[in-house]
Amino acid sequence: GSCAPEADPRGSVQYPEQFVPGPCDPEDLLDGVIFGAKYLGSTQLQSEKNPSTNARMAQAQEAVDRIKAPEGESQPMTEVDLFISTQRIKVLSADTQEAMMDHALQMISYIADIGNIIVLMARRKPANRKSADSTASSAAPPKKCWMICHVFSSEDAQIIAQAISQAFGVAYQQFLYANGIKASDLRPGEYSDYLGTQELYNGDLVHFSRSENIREVCITKKPGEILGLAIVESGWGSILPTVVVANLLHGGPAERSGELSIGDRIMSVNGTSLVGLPIATCQSIIRDLKNLLIIKLSIVHCPPVTNAIIKRPDPKYQLGFSVEDGIICSLMRGGIAERGGIRVGHRIIEINGQSVVATPHEKIIQILSNAVGEIHLKTMPTSTYRLLTGLDQPVFL
Repeated sequence: GSCAPEADPRGSVQYPEQFVPGPCDPEDLLDGVIFGAKYLGSTQLQSEKNPSTNARMAQAQEAVDRIKAPEGESQPMTEVDLFISTQRIKVLSADTQEAMMDHALQMISYIADIGNIIVLMARRKPANRKSADSTASSAAPPKKCWMICHVFSSEDAQIIAQAISQAFGVAYQQFLYANGIKASDLRPGEYSDYLGTQELYNGDLVHFSRSENIREVCITKKPGEILGLAIVESGWGSILPTVVVANLLHGGPAERSGELSIGDRIMSVNGTSLVGLPIATCQSIIRDLKNLLIIKLSIVHCPPVTNAIIKRPDPKYQLGFSVEDGIICSLMRGGIAERGGIRVGHRIIEINGQSVVATPHEKIIQILSNAVGEIHLKTMPTSTYRLLTGLDQPVFL
């Protein structure tokens, strides 16, 4: 089968009359605009559910203080393209155009520009959402939630911040227009309820927002001994763009420690963050540890398999992704598969509890074409799959 993505079913979208001011042409925001920037890093903060603007600015400043190198020291940074549309905000590597981060617009809760620095704050989905009429008393203090803060620098910081605000305005107008509603007719909360029904299912979000999954690991080894692990990239569209442990050298320091498992994400090594760095850079950072005796890793413990849930009410809804030899090779923007947590470059392991590891391509396509309702898929990065099944030989670092 060829690897052509399916056509976008939305067709052309008429633009509402109400003009939303900002630096971009509102029509362009429907398709997405791109700004060049430098990505400095990401950090997690705990926050009240609905903090004041002052509290938000203080959080933005804290994120900058954590990530920005002190005056006079060199600042590690990656050239990126910021993609801004009424649906999503993505961070693409300027070189490869791979998506390092990808957030639905409604998950962005705050954008701040401080001089030439931009801070983008995205909500993490809570693990279990109580219904509005739950028995909890309304006097209960607001729950804390985790935010992920991405920090960028750009000469156009202010314009980028305004463009994101404009995207929110255009998305709102689009919603009113598409549903034939006047703003004055909306009951309070109706728009946010609508966005809530469009929420992404993303197992990663729930997983990374649990602090017990993030831990520090100390590995001791002999001088000159390699750490003894193989790494791969976390896959396009991953919420946390960093490397994944794909294999452990039998009897090597990493395996002896008993602290690492296949699937774990490595956030930092001896204080150097690996988030958002190209795989080759991460490999050389790990290789350079050869003569050290103690190595501290900050990891997020993750199962090697990603769970995706696609909600497909009817076969007329396109799944919105293409498969070639069991591997997901393209994904339709804003489609039900993208919302369900499907990743480009992942190998499908199971569909609705049935293993498809040895299933021929045509049969996989047939199973997917006929599936409706909640479709549960298990996938893993193809590179990890090939290492685990002996198709590739690992390069141990």
